Amino acid sequence: EAAETLREQGALPFAAYVSDPCDGRTQGTPGMLDSLAYRNDGAVVMRRLIRSLPTRQGVLGIASCDKGLPAAMMALAGEKSLPGLIVPGGVTLPARGAEDLAKIQTIGARFAHGLITLDYAAEMSCRSCGSGGGGCHFLGTAATTQVVAEALGMCLPHSALAPSGEPVWFDMARRSALALLRLKAAGFALGDILSPEAVENAMILHAAFGGSTNLLLHLPAVAHAAGLPRPTVDDWIRVNRATPRLVDVLPNGPRAFPTVDVFMAGGVPEVMLHLRRMGLLNLNVLTATGETLGAVLDWWEESERRQAARRVLREAGTDPDLVILSPEAARREGLTSTLVFPTGNLAPQGSVVKATAIDPAVIGEDGVYRFRGRARVFTTEQDAIRAIKGLSQPPVQPGDALVYIGGGPLGTGMEETFQLTSALKYLPWGKHVPLLTDARFSGVSTGACIGHIGPEALAGGPLGRLRDGDLIEIVIDRQALSGQVSLVGTVEGELTPAEAADLLRQRPPHPGLRARPDLPADTRLWAALQAVSGGTWGGCVYDVEAILRTLEAGQAALDSPPR
Repeated sequence: EAAETLREQGALPFAAYVSDPCDGRTQGTPGMLDSLAYRNDGAVVMRRLIRSLPTRQGVLGIASCDKGLPAAMMALAGEKSLPGLIVPGGVTLPARGAEDLAKIQTIGARFAHGLITLDYAAEMSCRSCGSGGGGCHFLGTAATTQVVAEALGMCLPHSALAPSGEPVWFDMARRSALALLRLKAAGFALGDILSPEAVENAMILHAAFGGSTNLLLHLPAVAHAAGLPRPTVDDWIRVNRATPRLVDVLPNGPRAFPTVDVFMAGGVPEVMLHLRRMGLLNLNVLTATGETLGAVLDWWEESERRQAARRVLREAGTDPDLVILSPEAARREGLTSTLVFPTGNLAPQGSVVKATAIDPAVIGEDGVYRFRGRARVFTTEQDAIRAIKGLSQPPVQPGDALVYIGGGPLGTGMEETFQLTSALKYLPWGKHVPLLTDARFSGVSTGACIGHIGPEALAGGPLGRLRDGDLIEIVIDRQALSGQVSLVGTVEGELTPAEAADLLRQRPPHPGLRARPDLPADTRLWAALQAVSGGTWGGCVYDVEAILRTLEAGQAALDSPPR
């Protein structure tokens, strides 16, 4: 549709393809060792393909899923002298009478515990998708990245979360092609759209939607590609404390509507209307329309498109104001800000937890999650999932703290551990087992799952010094948006803070801690390059100047005569 529209307008379209690996297919397999590293590869290849056309005058990036869409955004941001737009691939529709695409991925753990039959598992697996295209129908990484792309101004308004393959999605492709030509005619490029203020708007929308923790990796990478300052953990904390969650969507709840309902309720611009009234948005930033964000929101508020979408949703039996809530309604419904960034002696550089996704049954009346329990330490995701399923002894039990170490970039390429988080969510006792890891999570992960713990274990982080039976204390305040995760004892007894700090300094790393023996050489190279470029909290990017400085210093040390 987009290419035909360009051709009709006298332009010459040229298509370049960069495929997207499916994280749903690779969960819990060696394929996950390439997942995050692939994002950088995809961005590099796409940029090279763009530059391979000497007469290029603009670029449309059409992408849907967890790595392809961030890669496309990084590629376009890196070619900021060109006009460009992102066309989100939209979302799949939920199927009637079927499990959602998050729950269906837990059939292995539920079957192992006798909670479902083999026939039920087979039937649900075949029925979980209501349509064939687009990202998953929950607010995971794919859907959150679509929201962030629109919030950055890289998409047309009301583009994110469109039902993929439906007429409204094809219409978006046509209108995006026309918008690209208008940007070219007006002399606007992506460098005029991407700015520090646009990045802040994206962070604000991420908080208001309650988006995936993986955007803590992807948004800094887009900012870096555009030559902008990367948001820091302090920036994320500041934004999340100032911005209320206004969207009720899978997996956050409380009602947990599918993402297509969020689109029909008004999507990103509808949420922005509430945020504008609160004075949170930067309204003077330029958008893909060639107009400022303030002008776009003026149009949206009175538009027939807005009225029609919300009317269709209401006629289908869903109140759009229960999907996208005003700040006052959100408070009444108990919606709280999503992300908390715990520190403590096990996470001196920080960590992240999706606090809204912790089961309310284990939250105190004061809004605080408290846990004290013994560590069960695993050095592979496979060993951990076997213990959760009860296939190894001793099995994980309620009250244990599940600790998975060595899952960061140096160990696994920072694999996504959805097999663990989803199993814990859908087992009746899973809410009583927190997870601590230096790996990352799927955007649909729920529970007291604390990830991105830094430094990672293989970089000398204290998480890698834990042993079975160590006493772990976790405190997460969902109101104050603060948290602590600390070692407070061993099998021999409790420790003072000073004693715990001394033990973590002096104790050797866990004897089983090592990089995966099958970690591909390409991923090892990626891990080393991103480590000197700011690491996970810097977006796992390639900072060429930092890499060159490190190589030059290393070469100089090698060339210097021995003393």
